[in-house]
Amino acid sequence: MTESSPLADSSGVTIGDTGEFALIGRITAHLPDSDAVLVGPGDDTALITAASGSVLATIDVLVEGTHFRRDWSSAADIGHKAAAASLADIAAMGGVATALLVGFAAPADLPLDWALECASGIAAEAAAVGACVVGGDVVGSPIVTLSVTALGDMQGRAPVLRSGARPGDVVALAGRLGLSAAGLAMLSRGVSVPSTLVDAHRRPEPPYLAGPVAAAAGATAMIDVSDGLVADARHLAEASGVCIILGTSAWGISEPLTEAGLALGVDPMEWMLTGGEDHGLLATFPADVVVPPPFVIIGSVADVGSSESGGEFPGVMVDGQRREGPGGHVHFGGLIRG
Repeated sequence: MTESSPLADSSGVTIGDTGEFALIGRITAHLPDSDAVLVGPGDDTALITAASGSVLATIDVLVEGTHFRRDWSSAADIGHKAAAASLADIAAMGGVATALLVGFAAPADLPLDWALECASGIAAEAAAVGACVVGGDVVGSPIVTLSVTALGDMQGRAPVLRSGARPGDVVALAGRLGLSAAGLAMLSRGVSVPSTLVDAHRRPEPPYLAGPVAAAAGATAMIDVSDGLVADARHLAEASGVCIILGTSAWGISEPLTEAGLALGVDPMEWMLTGGEDHGLLATFPADVVVPPPFVIIGSVADVGSSESGGEFPGVMVDGQRREGPGGHVHFGGLIRG
């Protein structure tokens, strides 16, 4: 997947040829602005408005060979993916993103066009939610690394934390499950089809607008599904001191997932339960609240020690069985996410 960019027009030139400050100038010259930005790139720091009087802040770091491969994804794809990882965290608090700060590390022989196209992808993903890139830093490194800090605003709402789920709540999901993991599995076998799965891995589509919608509807807890449904449901369960009960019998498995599972000898449900980087939103709502679309109810919240929970500690139950183990990606575990 490629993306045309007004930034990328220097074929054969490397970022080493260009130099740090000229590279920054090439990137920032074409960045869009926003009403939330009082001072943008060009000074020592940016100045961002905080209409609600508080600022959401989060950061994600993507490292070449761990989170992406340049032979599998275009520079624009990688830019979109890097921005999406942080923007989804803002949405998971029920907030609206306002600005991004980007740290970019790369070897001197990296083509300038690649760097500019990546920057274009980051800017485009930010623009999709009304945010913009307001600054960052550029350094030399043996491998490409992207560090994206997202800032956001609650617009007068209270943040939706991981710790608010209560027994009796329903569990609901907005977004996709398992597509990115299946796409990574196909790419790892040297196959770039089905495109639905491979494209989902290269460029996630988080349901950004669903975060503020959930907050306004009274969501009690919420989390970005970045590492895997079971893993992130466990984070929510542990923070809230509850058990998350999931049942897969009513879940639909898409045709591309089914086909990929048959081709690789993998149960596609495992991709849906443990695959990360689709960046869906998992939320809990009181049982008497109408769960807003695009959220779909996929489970319930039970008290620890109840007959439903299957144990004395917070955790996750799937189809009546307690799920042990990581349930998704764990850093420092030697896994390559692509």
